[in-house]
Amino acid sequence: MSKVVKVSDDTHSRLQGIAKYGESMDTVIHRLTTQAKGLEDVVAGQSSICFIDGQEGRLLYRGYDIVDLAAHSSYEETTFLLLNGHLPTGPELRSFSSELAARRTIPKGVISIITTLPRNCDAMDALRVGVAALGIYDDPMLSQQEKAMSIASKVGSIVAAIHRHKHDQDILPPKDDLSFASSFLNMVTGEVPEEREARLMDVLLILHADHELNASTFTARVIASTLSDTYSAVTGAVGALKGPLHGGANEKVVEMTHEIGTPENVETYIDEKLAHKQKITGFGHRVYKTMDPRAQILKDMAKKFVRTEKEKQAFQILVKVEAIMKKEKNLYPNVDLYSGMALNHVGIPSYLFTPFFAVGRAPGWLAHILEQYSDNRIIRPRAEYVGPAREDYVPAEKRVREVRKP
Repeated sequence: MSKVVKVSDDTHSRLQGIAKYGESMDTVIHRLTTQAKGLEDVVAGQSSICFIDGQEGRLLYRGYDIVDLAAHSSYEETTFLLLNGHLPTGPELRSFSSELAARRTIPKGVISIITTLPRNCDAMDALRVGVAALGIYDDPMLSQQEKAMSIASKVGSIVAAIHRHKHDQDILPPKDDLSFASSFLNMVTGEVPEEREARLMDVLLILHADHELNASTFTARVIASTLSDTYSAVTGAVGALKGPLHGGANEKVVEMTHEIGTPENVETYIDEKLAHKQKITGFGHRVYKTMDPRAQILKDMAKKFVRTEKEKQAFQILVKVEAIMKKEKNLYPNVDLYSGMALNHVGIPSYLFTPFFAVGRAPGWLAHILEQYSDNRIIRPRAEYVGPAREDYVPAEKRVREVRKP
């Protein structure tokens, strides 16, 4: 006889958001409290920062829908929201934006380290070194909140410096009179972006700002739970993001678009991939069971920002791929399907996509780190043991290795 589990109305509502089709509440609770490979759908803690409704395809930061934030907010305002738990007033936003701008400059010691790295080194390796070095050169007397603001403001400057060094170009200082999005693009490209490009960058940053307990965020929280410092936690998050199963999928989408070439080749390309049981990058998600809302936002924006014939053709390819994947596999696009094209449009080269991801995700990492510190208990899960039963110890001279016949 199954045990009936009673939950509050509020908890019941939250569980409905992560229930699979046809699941009872008892089944959901059992699934969430038992082990699963990769901790799939297992609740590992509580957070007030981000909520994903996988069934409805909704993403909320501190209760605010990503659709509304993408339409009306900015990097600075969204960062304030994530770090402080509420949207700022006008004076609060102006003060916060000014403070972020004042903190964008990288310490000379960090620049010196970046410029001694091989120009052909992996950009994420360089970013990991840069963030770790920031922990050495930042003022040790900063409060936790000030450290979070320092990292959030400087990660973009570090990424831009890595890019400029790679191409043997002068490293440009941030411009205090520009927004975070505009200043970042200026430091990367050397040009002050047009308003529409700056707005697109703002939206890209907002869409990447947080996504609950993804691999890099969970890594950051695990490190923070040991009461290690904020810089170590963010450095660990960068290391987790580097993995191809987490960051970098949008770069693969751009490669796929180039391989397909023209919209007329899409069907043949996808059929061949599916026939060989190969994964189509940019589709499916561990949590979303419908279209990723971030993908929908970028798709809608792409209809307006594509200008060149090359961009128009790339967009047609992706739309056709999306339609075929929905028909053949009932899979929906995730944020990676359209984000690569958007990043290329504003001047971010493909090899810099994952470092950009870190720039956008830094506010979320930092919000989770601060939340972990505020009510900490070291994260120490258990593993289901599947090894051999107890063995008797035999001295080496008496051990005989069984030889298995082929």
